[in-house]
Amino acid sequence: MSSILLRGGRVIDPASRFDQVADVLIVDQSVREIGPGLVPPAGAEVFDVTGRVVCPGLIDIHVHFREPGQTKKEDVASGSRCAARGGFTTVVCMPNTSPSVDSPATVALIQDRAGLSGIRVEVAGALSKGIAGEELAAIGSLHKAGVIALTDDGHCIQSNELMRRACEYAQMFDLPIMDHCQDYKLVAEGVMNEGYWSTVLGLRGWPAMGEEVIVARNILLAEQTGARIHCQHISSAGSVRLLREARRRGVSISGEACPHHFILTDAAVAGSVEFWKKDGAALVEAGIAGNPPVSWPAYHTFFKMNPPLRTAADREAILEGLVDGTLSILASDHAPHTNSEKEVEFDDAPFGILGLECEVALCLLALYHPGRLGLSELLAKWTIRPADFLGLKDGRGRLQAGGPADVTVIDLEVPWVSRNSDTASKSRNSPFDGWHLRGRPVLTVARGTVVWKLE
Repeated sequence: MSSILLRGGRVIDPASRFDQVADVLIVDQSVREIGPGLVPPAGAEVFDVTGRVVCPGLIDIHVHFREPGQTKKEDVASGSRCAARGGFTTVVCMPNTSPSVDSPATVALIQDRAGLSGIRVEVAGALSKGIAGEELAAIGSLHKAGVIALTDDGHCIQSNELMRRACEYAQMFDLPIMDHCQDYKLVAEGVMNEGYWSTVLGLRGWPAMGEEVIVARNILLAEQTGARIHCQHISSAGSVRLLREARRRGVSISGEACPHHFILTDAAVAGSVEFWKKDGAALVEAGIAGNPPVSWPAYHTFFKMNPPLRTAADREAILEGLVDGTLSILASDHAPHTNSEKEVEFDDAPFGILGLECEVALCLLALYHPGRLGLSELLAKWTIRPADFLGLKDGRGRLQAGGPADVTVIDLEVPWVSRNSDTASKSRNSPFDGWHLRGRPVLTVARGTVVWKLE
């Protein structure tokens, strides 16, 4: 039997509200015991984690590992290494691959690759065939194949009638739905937030209303059908307001936030000078970014994502939504693209950025260090909240004796610099290259095996 002892850390389990200094003993793939002064078995690997946080293995429900069909950008192996470095022991892969994940055969291919990855890689199946939004995928077959959720992420079903049927079928198989909220007619060919900076820069605008209309649609559908609907990567104040009101009424609707949407704003597309002069000043005042990073020019495509970066008011609304629980889950929307794809005009570049490796650090800087969220509340958004949403029954999202040996160790204070040259990804498209950060995961244990350790 293999065994690991994590000695002297601050053990936090948000599910049980356990928060005290203790040891954690892992034997094979289970947590054997949690408590002070534990004696390790002979031959155990012992890690002194004094002064560090020991928590359940983190879960990211929104990643793109690009396999099959787009492995020049990322694959399950490289994406899993990114996840491990970021402290994540479970991830959920989106189905907008090539071919899309709309058949049991494609699910099986990803599961086969995932078996060699070290971490737990779950698969989200497509809602519609070819994620084209025209005909429902074989939801029953996908459920039998082992998908954990349904989504057309990267696309959005525009037909309200088809989406209603999708919700009804998902209910039959107790599968949650995750939706990329975007009304195509309102968004049209928009490439950045519609507002002051899109006008100044001469770029086509992507209005916040294009997201909010679909969020409202999903609230009505969740209320009508009882389906669990999750609105992905919320970016606007209006969406937060709609979700807050619906959740207060008990509607089975939820939302997630990504770090780039509550740290950056659309001023970043105008370049670092304009961002730090205008919206970045608030970050410095809040202690979120004491040292502005290396400069970047206007129209830098690393700041092109979908939904787009929005205004400082939207950023503040998302932070408020995270604090009051309206947005219950944090995720990265890890979306790798090659340099050749991003090194084109802003209009022509694909949407998406890297996110897994600096996600925890960015959330510590924006939410924990400024005192917006307590540590247990923050960790819940990567542990018990996503575990409950996904319906995980194997103990993931919790750190308890007898549970799975998925554990993350975090140093809250260690300073470091995020570098695109230092990543496990095949791609390099992070807008946080050169950022001075504070705090990061330093040890990741998945299934009782150390899959990442900061040297």
